[in-house]
Amino acid sequence: MKEEKKQEIFTKFYENVNMAPSELEKWLETDKSKSVGQDSGNRESIGHKSGKKIIEIKNTKKSELTNENYEHMKKVNSYIARHTAQKPDGDIEESNWRYSLKNWGHDPLK
Repeated sequence: MKEEKKQEIFTKFYENVNMAPSELEKWLETDKSKSVGQDSGNRESIGHKSGKKIIEIKNTKKSELTNENYEHMKKVNSYIARHTAQKPDGDIEESNWRYSLKNWGHDPLK
């Protein structure tokens, strides 16, 4: 992956992921977090697994990020873009839509 592409992915990731690692870690422990998302095959949602990877990425120095990290960051950027475009009408504070986004590190109420 070219350096300029990595920089683009990195910048977008840090714009999209607006939850701190400690905040995301706390969120992932909640029943609300575990109640949403598509099962990844082992009774844990894809988004919940992604949240764990996001914490690892955000706790890694930029110079130590791998191509695999950048691929996941790209996936996170795509998910957040698609999901935010599907914002439901009405109050979103206690919505599955918001909970799913938070699993991916993005709190739309921030």
